[in-house]
Amino acid sequence: MQTIDKKSNKKSWAKAISQPATEFPPTQLSVLAGKIPDGLRGTLYRNGAARLERGGVSVGHWFDGDGAILAVHFTDAGATGVYRYVQTAGYQEETARGKWLYGNYGMTAPGAIWNQWRKPVKHTANTSVLALPDQLLALWEGDNPYALDLESLETKGLNNLGGLAKGQPYSAHPKIDYGTGEIFNFGMSPGPNAILHIYKSDFTGKILKKAKLTLKGFPIIHDFVLAGQYLVFFAPAVRLNIWSVLFGTSTYSDSLTWQPDQGTKIIVIDRETLSVVSRGVTDPWFQWHFANGYVDDSGTVIIDFAKYADFQTNEYLRQVATGETQTVPKNTLTRVQVNPQSGKVTGIETLLNRTCEFPHVPTKNVGKFSRYSYMSIFREGTDTKGEILNSIASFDHQTATLTEANLRENLYPSEPIYAPDHQNSHRGWVLTVVYDGNTDSSEVWLFNSNTLGGGSPRLDEEPVCKIGLPSVIPHSFHGTWKPGD
Repeated sequence: MQTIDKKSNKKSWAKAISQPATEFPPTQLSVLAGKIPDGLRGTLYRNGAARLERGGVSVGHWFDGDGAILAVHFTDAGATGVYRYVQTAGYQEETARGKWLYGNYGMTAPGAIWNQWRKPVKHTANTSVLALPDQLLALWEGDNPYALDLESLETKGLNNLGGLAKGQPYSAHPKIDYGTGEIFNFGMSPGPNAILHIYKSDFTGKILKKAKLTLKGFPIIHDFVLAGQYLVFFAPAVRLNIWSVLFGTSTYSDSLTWQPDQGTKIIVIDRETLSVVSRGVTDPWFQWHFANGYVDDSGTVIIDFAKYADFQTNEYLRQVATGETQTVPKNTLTRVQVNPQSGKVTGIETLLNRTCEFPHVPTKNVGKFSRYSYMSIFREGTDTKGEILNSIASFDHQTATLTEANLRENLYPSEPIYAPDHQNSHRGWVLTVVYDGNTDSSEVWLFNSNTLGGGSPRLDEEPVCKIGLPSVIPHSFHGTWKPGD
């Protein structure tokens, strides 16, 4: 049976975020079961909201929490872990004062309305990471990224990547072309009409080319797709009342409204010139994340994503921060076909009628066809009321079959990350950080997955290795794998 806190009716996952996360220095990690594969060499990085309370006051939304990075380094000597908060300017100031001082996505700055003008939104550096050759970037929606040391996770400061203006946004979902090393990303600047910034960088992260275009109103764009020679953006039917935010009468989250009459705007960009190829409009839906995109033999752009019917997901994510969710907005893993020259949707189909999130493909397949997509999902038979995602799975696009992990009650894995084998290109591993609500502890689990060699993933088998962590890692958002040298 699902464990429930009888005093508050909170389920066991809530314990992981009930207290601010505890950092730990570089620590040799213990293998609890199995063996670390000889071919697994590199580092798993994860980022997420690690502090949701300060001075007895809770955040207004899960997105408001201070970011902390977990690094697990796999070497010939074993696994070493380190966990540190990103030392943003706002985090340091609030730590010194022992209270919240800034507004955020779901919070207004404390004090009078005029205080909203004086205190900008705090950079939480809590959403994702980008591992460059000489530094790790902690990514957030609304500003330049923070640079960290790849080994120690020491915060170095904001990094403009050689092309960002002060405060210019650099999103949490860059796309890397494995073949060329090019990095593509974007940012959204708020205003009565939003500015969509588009960036192309080399493999070191240095911005080589920029472009921008104006979008009517302020739609919420969290992610995008690299598909062959195109970058594709879906602007969903959500609009921000920027004036209520600027005047401090409402938070960003509360100022977002679902406006289905707006439809979903589709913007296709040429990856070389960063110029607009086409714009189109289709039925309204919402998405946070895309799995992947590619161009098929007919020249059609194929895009897979987690499709919501509306924007109820935002309220659900607000509730996560309280430790008690009331409803779970359902979605489907969906495929859309787009004519890149017209921006028109020519086909749409449901690939998987199961609520899932954080869909993605192995790094080397980004922008081209990938037989397998990985995702977080609800375990089969789960009563989703009051729950959060509690399993991981892989979807085989060739056979249209789903392979799910067999997890016990009260286990909550993070987004699964694919890591190629260092010695054998025909095999790989799937890594996830698991919170165990039965023991109030966190572990790293390694699953066998030889999908690059054409074999099926083995998420439904026992992990090949389980590694203990010194402290609880709160439920996190996104991570990455950096192969060893």
